[in-house]
Amino acid sequence: MTGMAVANIMVVDDQPTNLKLLEDILKDQGYAIRSFPRGRMALASAAQSPPDLILLDINMPEMNGFEVCERLKSDRRLSRIPVIFLSALNEVEDKVKALRSGGVDYITKPFQVAEVQARVETHLELHRLRRALEKHSDHLEEVVRSRTRDLADAHARLKILDQSKTDFLHLISHELRTPLNGLLGVSQIILSELQSEDIAQLRDAFEISRTRILDLVDHALLLTQIEVEAEKFAPGRVPLAAVLRTAVEQMAAFADSRQVKMEWALPEAAFIAGNYELLVTALGELLETSVKFSKPGGVVRLDCSSGPGVIQITMKSFGFTVPIPAISKFFDLFAIDETATAVGHLGLGPPVAQRILNLFGGGVAVENLDPPGIQITVSLQCAARVGV
Repeated sequence: MTGMAVANIMVVDDQPTNLKLLEDILKDQGYAIRSFPRGRMALASAAQSPPDLILLDINMPEMNGFEVCERLKSDRRLSRIPVIFLSALNEVEDKVKALRSGGVDYITKPFQVAEVQARVETHLELHRLRRALEKHSDHLEEVVRSRTRDLADAHARLKILDQSKTDFLHLISHELRTPLNGLLGVSQIILSELQSEDIAQLRDAFEISRTRILDLVDHALLLTQIEVEAEKFAPGRVPLAAVLRTAVEQMAAFADSRQVKMEWALPEAAFIAGNYELLVTALGELLETSVKFSKPGGVVRLDCSSGPGVIQITMKSFGFTVPIPAISKFFDLFAIDETATAVGHLGLGPPVAQRILNLFGGGVAVENLDPPGIQITVSLQCAARVGV
């Protein structure tokens, strides 16, 4: 009992000799005892100061032990107090009735000291453990409620932040385009009116820079929309042949400017999961990358194959390879400078394509070929696999 609060035990029995005996037995163990000869008196005392355990006689005048126990169990403040019944009755039905009325144990008279001490100690310990468990559960519930509130607050703040980022990038995109259109438009007019070999070279450099700047603005905005507003791009049922045809047609002029041909065959009727415009953008960016890795006079070859629920597109080009250290960072958003290759900077095209494909459960990988070249492998989910 050292270092622990003294347990408070209530004894209820209409026989003074029984009360005295139980008081002596329990006081020897260091418990605080309250004794009552009547059930009503015990109930009134328990209501004022609930005990840790009650020893309750069954046969008493005015109100028997079963009635007292039922009253205790009907009171929310007292219902969890363990009740051990006391009685000279030793029939099975009496014990069953005692347990059904809410008792936790049963001690028969005449009392055996060791038995009383053991049962009291056992049920006090069980009661203590039960209360400790309840406090721990209450604490855990409060922790969960607190964490839930924190998460809700954090989610709300993130939504505000995400919306702010979207609004900011829309604003930047618009505000950049307005002066850029004027600046680039005026520069284009000036360069078009000047004629000389040096000016022609400047004009080409200007056009490359102009295209790169506008592409960066478009790509940055698209990346932000994918990261922040991914739920708006619900996958639909998209015809693969139409996506490939459009992507190839959009890249035809760029391939011609590099003297590169594109060879491809329309796949069998197949539908993939995704957004038509975004998938065209992704495949177009990867086609442009393949063209960049081809030497003039080279060919970019597109092939399609299918597996269970998946369609693969391979793009092969020959001419240049990706430096080994750059392969693992080929699709990294913040590794543009590190992925500079023999064909120059690749810009945001590969990262944009990867994030679009990931958005719809697909993926993309790049590897070097021998003779020198690269292979880009695109994986797309069949529409049926995502339930669209």
